[in-house]
Amino acid sequence: MRSTYDYEHIVTFDETNLVGNVYFTNHLRWQGHCRELFLQEHAPNLCVQLGESLVLVTTRCSCEYYAELAAFDRVLVRMSLGAVRQNRLLLSFEYLRSTDAGVELVARGEQEVA
Repeated sequence: MRSTYDYEHIVTFDETNLVGNVYFTNHLRWQGHCRELFLQEHAPNLCVQLGESLVLVTTRCSCEYYAELAAFDRVLVRMSLGAVRQNRLLLSFEYLRSTDAGVELVARGEQEVA
């Protein structure tokens, strides 16, 4: 079983467009939030180095959308390690909407970091 890191997010109006659904670039922002909160929680010394001598560069990111999100939807962004290649990490993301009826996969994404 793969280990994951979960970031829970509640969608706000500022993340939606005129139609009322979440603007697509917010999913990519949430990838960054999830990654950074993981580092803060599990590698705080690395976070200090990021401000001084260490650099993390996102070389690629993507997201596939399966369903729309709207204001006040509860979204669980689940991050897992997809692969390690030389000096790069491939992070995989699942976006899960929580409802009273259960959990729905609304998007899937990836981010490569060097």
